[in-house]
Parts: sequence; structure tokens; C-alpha cells
Amino acid sequence: QRKHFTSKTYTIEITASIAICVFWSCLSGGSRYLRWITVGLGVICVLLLVFIILKHITITAERDLIKSYKNTVEEFNQTINSLQDSYTDLMTEKHQLQDNFNSLSQKKLELETRIKDLTDEKDQLQRDFDSLNKKGTVCFFMSTELKSWSDCRQYCRDRGADLVIINTEEKQVSFERVWIGLSDTENEGIMKWVDNSPLKQGFWFKGEPNNSNGNEDCIELNYNREETGWSPLNSWNDYPCSEKKKGICEK
Repeated sequence: QRKHFTSKTYTIEITASIAICVFWSCLSGGSRYLRWITVGLGVICVLLLVFIILKHITITAERDLIKSYKNTVEEFNQTINSLQDSYTDLMTEKHQLQDNFNSLSQKKLELETRIKDLTDEKDQLQRDFDSLNKKGTVCFFMSTELKSWSDCRQYCRDRGADLVIINTEEKQVSFERVWIGLSDTENEGIMKWVDNSPLKQGFWFKGEPNNSNGNEDCIELNYNREETGWSPLNSWNDYPCSEKKKGICEK
């Protein structure tokens, strides 16, 4: 084990060396031979002093190197810990992003399925509408603007038609929410078509007609299609005649 040197140790050794040199100088007296011995001892003292100084420098340098190494190791360990924490945070964020991506992918598939269903439904409705137009001399068309029930009827009349009369399942075609030629404006609860014929078969949505607020006298088609229970054969609703909607005309 290397001896631990301090300033006090160096002082003692140097003092002892000088004392020895002085002692031998005193003994040298006048003898030439002893004088040479004294010179030799002086040289030895100087060399010893140089050795002690060099040893001190070496030990100090080693101590500083060890301290620097320890500091470097501590900094390295801190860096590793910091990198490990960053890696953990990144992995957590990656998992969150993966979950979000999976969720968005599922929603995308659901929306694509919904779009396909709506497209198929639109195509079917268009085919049904075209089929109705091809039968006999009957022609169907829709008003271009949102109007009250009476204004939609006038729009149809101005073009030689009237609001559509739906008296068969075949004519119960689903478009957007539109007025049809049915109302009970003359007598509450007695539904009549625009040709004054009574209603024989209805395609009401569940709970309709209900004459809510006592002023729902005109009938619209395709009411609340997003609700449970809606179908092309269950889509009528009584509604205030003053509300503005498009209307289906029949000629």
C-alpha cells in the first residue's frame, strides 16, 4: 500500500536531511577526506530533496487523476440515467400514438362502411325514383327552394303538377325531408290528399302523427332517418305547415 504523504511529512524529511548534512559538515573539520564526504552527503541531501518533491508531484497528479475519473464516471452515470428516462418517455409516447392510430384506423373503417351504405342507399333511391318516372305519363320532380307546405304546392301547380300522393308502398320513396301532398288543415285528425281523397294507408314514423303544440297539420316525408325505428316505410311526420322544406311534385 502506497504511503500517504502530507506537507508535514515532507517538512520532517527535508529537515532531517538538512540536519544530517549539517552534522556531517561539522564533523568534517579540517580533514580533506572528510570534506569530500561532506560534499557527497550534501549531494545526497539534494537528490533526496528532489526525490521527495518529485514523489509529491506524482502522488498529487495521481490523486487529481483519480478524482477526475470519479467525476467523469458520475457524469456518465447521470447521462445514462437521463437517456434511460428519455427512452422510457419515448416508448410511452409511442404506445399512445399507436393506440391513437389504431383508434383512428377503426373510425376510418367505420366511416368508409357508412359512406358505402349511404352510397348504396342513394343509388337504390335513384333507381326507385327513375322507375316511378318511367311508369305511364307520371312525372316526379322536386322544388328547387325551401318553401312552406302551401308555397311548395303552389310551386307544383305553377308547373302543371301537385304535391305527390303516396298511396302505395311502391311510391313511398325516401329522399331528403320534403313535403308530400297530405294534410289535415281542414279538419284536425282527418288526413286528406291534395286531390281531396282520404288517407287509406299511412307510412308513419313511430309515435306520429302527434300534432305537437297543436299546430302540426302538414305531412313531411323522411322524418328523423337517424333514429331507431326509421325505415322507408316508416318515415312520415306531421309538422307545422309554415316550416320551409322542399316538396315532391307529381305530374
